[in-house]
Amino acid sequence: MTTTTPTSFKLGRASFAAGALFLIFSQGLDGAHGDASRITTLAGPARVVDGDTIDVGGQRIRLEGIDAPETAQTCGTSNGATWPCGREATKALQALLSNADVACDSRGNDKYGRMLGTCFADGKDVNASMVKNGYAWAFLKFSSTYMAEEKAAQEARLGIWQGPSQPAWEFRHNGWQTAEATAPDGCAIKGNISPSGQIYHMPWSPWYDKVKVDTGRGERWFCSEAEAQAAGWRPALTN
Repeated sequence: MTTTTPTSFKLGRASFAAGALFLIFSQGLDGAHGDASRITTLAGPARVVDGDTIDVGGQRIRLEGIDAPETAQTCGTSNGATWPCGREATKALQALLSNADVACDSRGNDKYGRMLGTCFADGKDVNASMVKNGYAWAFLKFSSTYMAEEKAAQEARLGIWQGPSQPAWEFRHNGWQTAEATAPDGCAIKGNISPSGQIYHMPWSPWYDKVKVDTGRGERWFCSEAEAQAAGWRPALTN
């Protein structure tokens, strides 16, 4: 079911029946990002993709202003050990959204066409909670919204702040550089054909090293996510 209204309003907590999806549009938003940026609130059952990405009604939403550890990433502890911070961030987000009414306010789209959203679970700011609990960094390159939450987590040495950790954007950059050095023409994204369809793996995917590209089967390498998506391939699920 879809409902529309000519006025913009923010849903702190959206009530919906199981399986329902609500799109509330505003006619007054800047259309620089295309029609998708006119969605002010999207609400419905949520599926967690990773620590900063969810799906609501088939719409991929990247949590705006935060950057969680990648699924394959590990972080340090205070005693020199490591812990699977990427997978734990995913679990933390799943716990926040479990059995909750989820509503996401659009902040436009990113370059991959994903909706950038500030999301709420039963009225609680999910983005802020992930940073405050130490499961994500404030993504200061793009937003200063969650600086206070990051400072609080850092001072309390929660999650990623309990020991040495590499910010997710550096982890991705280093993973790309390593893969790019040996990939054909420096195109490091692996396009794999599986029983679930045509999917692509980024260099920081937990299965990247296990995936072999067989060009004889129609598998291929991509130089960018945009190229892979334009060719009809979809990103691999990370959990």
